[in-house]
Amino acid sequence: MMLSTSGPEAATRLLSFVNASPTPYHAVHNAATKLEKAGFTKVRERDDWNVKPGGKYYFTRNQASLLAFTIPQKWQPGTGVSIVATHVDSPNLRIRPVSKKTGSGYLQVGVETYGGGLWHTWFDRDLSLAGRVVVANKESGFTSKLIKIDRPLLRVPTLAIHLDRNSAADFKFNPESEFIPILGLVASELNAAKDGTQDKSSSEQKEEKHDATSIQKYHHSSLLSVLAEELSVQPEEIHDFELQLYDTQLSQFGGLNNEFIFSPRMDNQFSSFCAVDALANFVSASSFPTLEGNVNCIALFNHEEIGSVSSTGAESTLIPSLLERLSPTPALLSQSIAKSFLLSCDVSHAIHPNYASKHEENHKPAINGGIVIKTNAKQRYATDAITSFVVRRLVEKKGGKVQEFEVRNDMACGSTVGPGLSKLGLRTVDVGCAILSMHSIRETAGSYDVQNCIDLFSSLFEGFAEIDAQLVVD
Repeated sequence: MMLSTSGPEAATRLLSFVNASPTPYHAVHNAATKLEKAGFTKVRERDDWNVKPGGKYYFTRNQASLLAFTIPQKWQPGTGVSIVATHVDSPNLRIRPVSKKTGSGYLQVGVETYGGGLWHTWFDRDLSLAGRVVVANKESGFTSKLIKIDRPLLRVPTLAIHLDRNSAADFKFNPESEFIPILGLVASELNAAKDGTQDKSSSEQKEEKHDATSIQKYHHSSLLSVLAEELSVQPEEIHDFELQLYDTQLSQFGGLNNEFIFSPRMDNQFSSFCAVDALANFVSASSFPTLEGNVNCIALFNHEEIGSVSSTGAESTLIPSLLERLSPTPALLSQSIAKSFLLSCDVSHAIHPNYASKHEENHKPAINGGIVIKTNAKQRYATDAITSFVVRRLVEKKGGKVQEFEVRNDMACGSTVGPGLSKLGLRTVDVGCAILSMHSIRETAGSYDVQNCIDLFSSLFEGFAEIDAQLVVD
């Protein structure tokens, strides 16, 4: 049997995006870079906008969320907006504001859990650091710089089975006291200080007075030195940071015929990449800019995994601000909202061959089986019959397939950015592609579903106006 040596082209682009995006800040930066290459102009929220018919624009907020939109040639205020909404955050471990810890001769780093991770999957993985760092610059100012250290630095080791015979059958741990990564050995830091490779010994650091903007006393000097070397600055020029741990193993194809993607952060960089890719492809088509129809928009939010309540989350002013800028009077805004449509796209639960009973018997989405429409009577998903029908028509136009997911009555249902955004009055539907091991440090997606997702978004950008014109709802 001949095995394929590469996966679908769209999935290959996804792998590159995910491998370059260990944090929301990197995902937003890489999305912006792709959009700029496609001719998008960056605007800033603090400025007046001079958007023009036929234009394409994007803006970011706090390096952690992004909105991009295109304007049809006959655009005028009151026009609807077709939105694809995703999120770029994933469950992870984050460095605490005071992270310096030691134990039994080890340098350790204090971390806080973010989101609802399958935390046992983080043990015995080769972990490193990525995020953003506030550094002093030569102009007596300060800059937030992205950082991604490409070598293993940390590890959360499991306890040997010989020291806990029950752990193989019943692995439990305290996330506060037994989930602390090791960075190195205390001896190595002490030796470095003796050799003069660090400015001050630990005893000298304790006696030194620090300015309020200094974080030197809060973290191991060895950790700060690694960050400083990566950024080509001095350790004392580092004044703050937001860093998270990530698995250094790259995203890659798997399965006999590369039908799978084995990767971190499929929830939800999968959908986020597809949104960016579809919009960039749309503006590259010969039909752009369209004469009429909706403004087309993608929204990449932060903090979905912890409830979306932040300045960069879906519950923020990001979408309302865009709608109000494009339709600046109450009457025009109401008209725009009535004409708008929102696709909330997050990954869905694929049927698991070892736990098939966890799915309702008629709602068992398959990997590479096409777009999943997610429904919940309690409105944990925002789908209704009208918005579900629109998705079916959009998928049908590209010759794709649709699957259904609804949770069992005896199980709790997750949620997405969809219900919160639907409160604006937007017609909303929740969709996604099916994956396994959701919230694990390594998830499994379908390599052919990448194009399925891109096709849905492309169909929305190209053809929603036609479908909407045919749809009569009193």
